[in-house]
Amino acid sequence: MEMLHLQGASSIIGSEYCKKYVHPRGPPSLLPKLFLQPPATSKALLGKSSLDSRLLISYRGSISAEVGKQCWDFGRFLKTIYFFQGPPSPSKFIEFIIEKLSGPAPSEPPKRMESSGIFLVAGATGGVGRRVVDVLRKKGLPVRALVRNEEKARRMLGPDVDLVVGDITRESTLAPENFKGVRKVINVVSVIIGPKEGDTPDRAKYSQGIKFFEPEIKGDSPELVEYMGMRNLINAVKKGVGLRNGKVLFGLEDDKFKELPWGALDDVVMGGVSESTFMMDSKGGENGGPTGIFRGVVSTANNGGFTSIRTKNFTVAEDLSAYDGLELCLKGDGHRYKFIVRTRRDWDTVGYTASFDTVGGQWQSVRLPFSSLRPIFRARTVTDAPPFDPSSIMSLQLMFSKFEYDGKLNPSFVEGAFQLPISNMRAYIKDPVTPRFVHVSSAGVTRPDRPGIDLSKQPPAVRLNKELGFVLTFKLKGEDLIRESGIPYAIVRPCALTEEPAGADLIFDQGDNITGKVSREEIARICVAALESPYACDKTFEVKSVVPFSESFTVDPENPPPEKDYNEYFKNLKDGITGKELLQKSPVAV
Repeated sequence: MEMLHLQGASSIIGSEYCKKYVHPRGPPSLLPKLFLQPPATSKALLGKSSLDSRLLISYRGSISAEVGKQCWDFGRFLKTIYFFQGPPSPSKFIEFIIEKLSGPAPSEPPKRMESSGIFLVAGATGGVGRRVVDVLRKKGLPVRALVRNEEKARRMLGPDVDLVVGDITRESTLAPENFKGVRKVINVVSVIIGPKEGDTPDRAKYSQGIKFFEPEIKGDSPELVEYMGMRNLINAVKKGVGLRNGKVLFGLEDDKFKELPWGALDDVVMGGVSESTFMMDSKGGENGGPTGIFRGVVSTANNGGFTSIRTKNFTVAEDLSAYDGLELCLKGDGHRYKFIVRTRRDWDTVGYTASFDTVGGQWQSVRLPFSSLRPIFRARTVTDAPPFDPSSIMSLQLMFSKFEYDGKLNPSFVEGAFQLPISNMRAYIKDPVTPRFVHVSSAGVTRPDRPGIDLSKQPPAVRLNKELGFVLTFKLKGEDLIRESGIPYAIVRPCALTEEPAGADLIFDQGDNITGKVSREEIARICVAALESPYACDKTFEVKSVVPFSESFTVDPENPPPEKDYNEYFKNLKDGITGKELLQKSPVAV
């Protein structure tokens, strides 16, 4: 295992250079030599498997420099350059010195950085799916349709719709590039149920509803479509749509500690004498768990004034485009720090930066929205920099500096020792969280196995669940995959679907008890509305029209009903109600 708690260490070369040429009184650093490789004791500890053993690193040395008495350490300078493997060119270094001495240039307010994403519709040629595509396009939202048959999709959706061909039942067809940029998903893929006696070319019998024909499964089985297909689709989009609890970059996750390749990057690179390190404390966290510690001594001697830790460039760029910012869990010391994110591999390049204040002696969570990051190069705002791209993050940096931006100074800067414990860094989804994955399931999915239910009074799909390949059982299992995925979701369970227009009054319910009918057009509108509603997030609900089967519903084109505010329905939904609460502990094995 690579040693990740790296730090700058003074060397014999540096101290000899200091004694002879710079400052005869400057003491050599006593930092342990961990910058390039761990000491023998640390190597031994790294060989153990437990978390505590891995993090109980013995630091026998310390940062012993005193403000005003340090000297430039040439050896530490070389080690810094060697560790990051990307030194600035001599010409850039000279240019930097000239610019630094010439004073700050005037700056303009930084551009606001926004991000957008694509809405994926899986099953886009189905009765609900094509209507979902239409609703999204009318709203001017970027739509991508996942279809199995491109020719059929072009006929139904038009020549200008963004199509990708894939089959959720066949994982190999779900190429990662097809889901690049996807931020929200509406899944209306469903097993095909049709009349045993056959149907018309335009599926007229099917459109009437299962209540009016003897059904059978057409094509792939419910297990393959509703369960395995759901698993494949979730795996394909999970990275792009994000997780409710965020993505951990550094810190504990599922009882494992995720590390980053930190190294010290101090003002030694420009002739300064400040010195810092990054180390692990196995019990220094807020609740007695492990934490990293950024600590050191900062000095303004030799025109310096900053210390920092920076990661090596990631082997593969970190894609955080599904999230809205970075959150740090740390114990403050009353100072102001900078957090810097780079999206290029170059050593000397624009860093997208945010400053944050800390409260002394208190553990706190600091959120840094991506939209607040300023493009900074050598402490100056770059007004024509490209927008921050969270999909291509190459390195992270944490800095304590005398300097802010554009000639301003850090108001809380004090020379001397500092210490900042950091137990966790993660990408987060901003509040209020809205669904990222809306799935159209079916009313009745919990009823085949429900004790005491009168099946004779239930819809055909409930009565014939076994004959139809356990279609509702597998739909329920597919729902469970979504609920367990960590993706913010909404699960819509329509009653019998019809070709009637939208506009009838609706009943929303939970617990899987209602029967009736509802328009496909209405369900499409509900799905799109759910994507934007925090009230719908992580909710499962059934929907039906107040119009009974015995009556048809029509709309006067000259006097259409007003558009619904679906939030009025969503806001009454409750967490944790799925209908599974009424099932026996041992449902039918599948």
